[in-house]
Amino acid sequence: MRVKLALFITAIVIMGCGQNAAQNNTSSLTASTAEVLDPATATDETNLTAMPAADEDPAATSTEVKESLSPTEASTAISGAPVQPSPTRAEPAPAGASGPIAEPQLQEYPVPPGSHPHDVAPAPDGTVWYTAQHLGELGRLDPTTGETHHIPLGPGSAPHGVIVGPDDAAWVTDGGLNAIVRVDSLTEEVQTYPLPAETGYANLNTATFDSLGILWFTGQSGIHGRLDPATGQLELFASPAGRGPYGIATTPDGTVYYASLAGSYVGRLDATSGEATVLELPTPGQGARRVWSDSSGRIWVSEWNAGQLATLDPATGEWREWSLPGDRPMPYAVYVDENDKVWLSDFGANALLRFDPLQETFESFLLPSPGASVRQILGRPGEIWGAESATDKLVVIRTG
Repeated sequence: MRVKLALFITAIVIMGCGQNAAQNNTSSLTASTAEVLDPATATDETNLTAMPAADEDPAATSTEVKESLSPTEASTAISGAPVQPSPTRAEPAPAGASGPIAEPQLQEYPVPPGSHPHDVAPAPDGTVWYTAQHLGELGRLDPTTGETHHIPLGPGSAPHGVIVGPDDAAWVTDGGLNAIVRVDSLTEEVQTYPLPAETGYANLNTATFDSLGILWFTGQSGIHGRLDPATGQLELFASPAGRGPYGIATTPDGTVYYASLAGSYVGRLDATSGEATVLELPTPGQGARRVWSDSSGRIWVSEWNAGQLATLDPATGEWREWSLPGDRPMPYAVYVDENDKVWLSDFGANALLRFDPLQETFESFLLPSPGASVRQILGRPGEIWGAESATDKLVVIRTG
């Protein structure tokens, strides 16, 4: 049954900006390769131990706004003035791998203690946005100096996702405010588009813009929605199978797909009706968490429960799956770069992984900070950015 709520939202303008200098931190980067299992062997039995932690359990009934951290996820203190980076070269990519990447360099940037950055979004002006989820603020990093400052989003804020829109503004899905939030890139004015009061707690997660400039978003409580920034019109729809909508992305032709963590499916959205078509993955109960598109429109999915990477060719309807390397892979974020290489964060290995679809091989880049918990990856040409939610750091791999 379709549920549709339409209203025009008056933008609530809040001004806020605080200064906070942070210290750069560079670390060595380890690269390794692993041959992938035959896709035919990648089943739900591939990784029986890679189940969600208690705070990530799709069946959990807690409505706590902020994602809780494991006992090992401690924040990192920051002191001293910013220092000049000295990135360390990684081992080159394996012989025969396609693409121009030769000597990736990894660098970490501390952010203010207690931020627990959840999502990250590099901006066209060279800065990097991040959601300081536990502080109720949007952070902004200058990678050239390592300095950060935070913009308060309002009482009760707990921002989850952030992306850069076609207007160059930062667009935030804020679970605490139960609202979509826009932060202007020049003035840093804050505009809030709240969901209707009768909606209840939506557990807003992530957002994407389609080719017409409409913002689509997910709510893990069982909704997806869209917002027209030009008019302020906001609509909500009941998602199939109830709870679960999490990651969301747009293909080059403008089609929007989302991943349902609790529902273990991918949803394809109709741009006119807003209705979702359920696309079932080969592995039952795989826990599709995040989704991204490559340049040809293929959909890539991180399977949190199954420890696998999946891809769908919409033209043929064919799915393929690969098991991640390691004993207990836990793929969280997924992102496809400008060279159509697929990047994932792996909680189990405390690493970022790069998958070459042509060679069908993974490279593993170990993170220097233990228990980093990178929950999201975004990039711009030559850079792959992640948010280390458990260590109060951002991380970048510069691929040249």
